Amino acid sequence: MTNIETITLEVPDTAAAERFYADAFGLTTQLRFRVADEPSAGFRGYTLSLTVAQPADVDSFVGTAIAAGATQLKAPAKSMWGYGGAVQAPDGAIWTIATSAKKNTGPATRAFDAIVLLLGVADVAASKKFYVGHGLTVGKSFGRVYVEFESGDNSVKLALYRRKALAKQAGVAPEGSGSHRIAVGGAASAFTDPDGFAWETTAAARLS
Repeated sequence: MTNIETITLEVPDTAAAERFYADAFGLTTQLRFRVADEPSAGFRGYTLSLTVAQPADVDSFVGTAIAAGATQLKAPAKSMWGYGGAVQAPDGAIWTIATSAKKNTGPATRAFDAIVLLLGVADVAASKKFYVGHGLTVGKSFGRVYVEFESGDNSVKLALYRRKALAKQAGVAPEGSGSHRIAVGGAASAFTDPDGFAWETTAAARLS
């Protein structure tokens, strides 16, 4: 079964990105960075998410992200799904922090349950079929709306959502062009999915 083993973000300054993600979210080993100058405009077609236990944790992560230099896209608020907010990192990546809980059960913590890479795709059913063909196992599926794949022991999950709906969830316009500025490591051999997201072999990703 294919799983995500690494996430590589293409950024203008790797040292600055390392500082931001450590200060904002406490991420020191979960992400990789490499310098790239590929053009990218507007929505990059994906979000990265931290799923947490309670609203206070959402507020804490959003607060430290903004203090570290992120731009707030959506202030934390309740929704029919729970509670969450969205920020854009200085490198341009969009992050959402969310919980299915609507009430706090204790003081805020700096713990998160998982990192989720949510791809905004043109056709959820077609992309689901593509990824199943490349060895991923479906964990949850809601027709042509949303698909989440099993992640095994890895803390990084992959999910698919319609591009316009994902952009709305993140608080940005759905239009965008150029590079996604992200590469996923974990494939047995390199491939590119129907929406242009690149998967690399783990060995190649670790050399980034």
